[in-house]
Amino acid sequence: MKSLLNIIKGITFSVAILAAVSSCMARKEYQRPNNVVDEKLFRTDMLPSDSTNIANVSWKEIFTDPILQGHISKALENNLDIRIALQSITSAEAYLKQSKSAYQPTLSVGPNYTFQTQSINTQFGQIIGERRYVNQFDITASIGWEADIWGKLKAQEKAQLATYLGTVAAHKAVKSDLVASIASAYYQLLTYDAQKRIITETIAVREQNLETTKALKTAGTLTEVAVQQSEALVFNAKSLLIDIDTQIQLLENTMSLLMGEPSHSIERSTLETQKVPIDLRLGYPAQLLANRPDVMRAEYNLMNAFELTKSAKAQFYPTLRLTGSGGIQSVDIDHLFSVNSLFANVVAGLAQPILNRRTIKTNYEVSLANQETAYLNFRKTVLTAGKEVSDAIRVFSVQDSYIDLKQKELNAYKNSVEYSQELVNYGMANYLEVLNASVNSLNAELNISNAQYSKMRAAVELYQALGGGWK
Repeated sequence: MKSLLNIIKGITFSVAILAAVSSCMARKEYQRPNNVVDEKLFRTDMLPSDSTNIANVSWKEIFTDPILQGHISKALENNLDIRIALQSITSAEAYLKQSKSAYQPTLSVGPNYTFQTQSINTQFGQIIGERRYVNQFDITASIGWEADIWGKLKAQEKAQLATYLGTVAAHKAVKSDLVASIASAYYQLLTYDAQKRIITETIAVREQNLETTKALKTAGTLTEVAVQQSEALVFNAKSLLIDIDTQIQLLENTMSLLMGEPSHSIERSTLETQKVPIDLRLGYPAQLLANRPDVMRAEYNLMNAFELTKSAKAQFYPTLRLTGSGGIQSVDIDHLFSVNSLFANVVAGLAQPILNRRTIKTNYEVSLANQETAYLNFRKTVLTAGKEVSDAIRVFSVQDSYIDLKQKELNAYKNSVEYSQELVNYGMANYLEVLNASVNSLNAELNISNAQYSKMRAAVELYQALGGGWK
């Protein structure tokens, strides 16, 4: 027994020395690819003067409407996509814990019973000359351990950590998308409300004009054609009102789904009270790597592929495994717990793969291809982020000028309606001019509300494009 313990100590000491030596070997660590983010990533002349970035501001400071804040909070709590993303994090965390346990030995213990009898027609059976029956009882413990000489297990652990962090980034991306979707839908609802008021007022004005047209026809100033055209405008405005009501209900259903609730009406304020405190504090393009969840996830995918490539490469080298078993064994259950029933064995093996039907090489080549794919996806995600920021900057920066021009256009059309109506009353103009001016005036007024919504939506998109919304 003493010699057996000495053997175990010797093997353990050798393994410890080998593990210590291998741990001193230089390991290639992940490094972010050079020039993955160009300082000219944003297409704008408004270069940042400091590192301030609106993405670092909480969504509560951007969307200040208390009703909207309530909707966003409810969505973040109840949204089903958020809850699905949380389950993905839980699964990834479990795999991460498993990868960290790969350094530990495996251990199994259990009792066994074996019944055995030899065939008499075999050479051994003919030597014995008679059939014998053997009952064997044992309680055996088996242990196995693999030394991480080449960093294979460490690479697998890091790969799983990258996967876990990727699911966390995906959860942040879902939150960012959800906050932006709720805010955009809310502002769209307010826009529909404003347009509904405009159309309702237009219907009242056109019905009044219709009565005036009928009176002018009776007086002989206008013909039946003008009456029919005026009546058509009333029908047109009423059809627009039906369409707006439908769009409002559909959008309320969408917001209800985002909040994880059955379809219902959505509480809201008015378009005129909205102020989105967005300024063009872009920060540096490199901040997208720390703020945009989709960019973070793409880099974690690259880190995962990098570590899996290291793990695949380590498969080419020898594997050191230490296995052992021990326990008690006896053909007589009455003597099972005797000292003489003790047994043990220890095996230390170093296995070098030579022929394995190209499996290891194939895995390595595939991992290299996957790593290159992950890099290209990372680069594409960064470029896409830059494109989205550039788009949002352009749309947001021109909205005030656009709204100002549309307001001037509306004022001109309103004056046109008044002037043409007076000229018709005096028989100095064709009533078709009044109708055209009325249609143009309504369209211009609706366009202004759409432009106001576009400005708020552009603010939301700029905030999200820079990586805001999940903090």
